[in-house]
Amino acid sequence: MSSQEELQRIALTEFASAGYTGTSIQRIAELAGLSKSSVLYHFTSKEALLEAAVGPAVDRIESLMAELARHGLSADYRQQFLEQFVDFLFEYRQEVHMFINQGPSLRDLAVIERANKTVRNLAEFFSATTADPHDKMRFGIALGGAAYMLCTADNLALTLESNDDTRSALISIMSDLLAPISSN
Repeated sequence: MSSQEELQRIALTEFASAGYTGTSIQRIAELAGLSKSSVLYHFTSKEALLEAAVGPAVDRIESLMAELARHGLSADYRQQFLEQFVDFLFEYRQEVHMFINQGPSLRDLAVIERANKTVRNLAEFFSATTADPHDKMRFGIALGGAAYMLCTADNLALTLESNDDTRSALISIMSDLLAPISSN
């Protein structure tokens, strides 16, 4: 792993646990066993380090959102979207944790505003598919609940590994919540 990748990993862990505003370049340097100037050699600012650490997650959720906008919520694509969304949550757990818990207070940071905008677009997409408040709540609980549960599992003393059983259960539950309600 390169020095930059290691700094990004350390920074992400600190940003997610101590908060972006509660984390200093000096603290990241200490954890990496480097001087502050060495960190600043790789990243010109704490914001640049944040961009490098969470940018790939934002790129991925933007990509998922673009695919969703292209395909819509057909039954075939809904399943594919859910699988990709769950995989995204497992892969970018710390980043999602930051978006959920710090997104509103960090909106003046470009990478966080990109994440906030994409999350708003995702919510608006699902909200626009129905006028029924019950469906809107089900959609919010499915997407937001899964994200919150996975990214706070450590705080709740839950063991949620990215294994086939957990993944399958989450996709199944989200499929049930996102399935259109047939009117009788």
